[in-house]
Amino acid sequence: MPGLHITDRQMRLYMRFRQTDTPNVAAAKSGFSTATGYRIEADPKLPSQKKKPRARRRPDPLAGVWDSEIVPMLEAAPGLRAVAVFEEIGRRHPEISPGIRRTLERRIRTWRALKGPEQDVIFRQTHEPGRLGLSDFTAMGACGVRIAGARLDHRLYHFRLAFSGFEHAHVILGGESYVALAEGLQNALWALGGAPKEHRSDSLNRPGFFGGSNS
Repeated sequence: MPGLHITDRQMRLYMRFRQTDTPNVAAAKSGFSTATGYRIEADPKLPSQKKKPRARRRPDPLAGVWDSEIVPMLEAAPGLRAVAVFEEIGRRHPEISPGIRRTLERRIRTWRALKGPEQDVIFRQTHEPGRLGLSDFTAMGACGVRIAGARLDHRLYHFRLAFSGFEHAHVILGGESYVALAEGLQNALWALGGAPKEHRSDSLNRPGFFGGSNS
């Protein structure tokens, strides 16, 4: 139809129909004019392959100051806020329109993402209810606990649920042994009234698994 651009699908249909039909019949079946069919015959590229990159519709308002003034500011002071850059550029160049603020902020964000200082990478953990329990031992010698004047050499077994924050502590008289871990964990699960699906401890080489569910 006049005034409408053909699509890649229409052109593929036309090329398929042309294997058996004349240009005018193939064009009619594809939904465009015979003249368009003859243009396709002369240039068989798909419409999507003919599109030109969109050109800038207006001059870049930061072209004269970006590389010479703004980038040096950002390199000299990595923490400089975009609003401070905007105010300084406005002071130096009153002829620049105040309407460039959003453009400047976007350009600064892009520059920092590509060329700015490296940022800390954070992998946030998401815990599910009843999935993970954690065990650890804490030496208590520095607390100076005494019973009847005698120093108590002990540790605390500490159990915690990752999601809810439920905690249980158990006094261990001795070292970090498997027996101490088993005893402390048993008492913690009794107090909890259930068991998480997975249990991890810094004192073990691999996590343990329990078939119960957290209550």
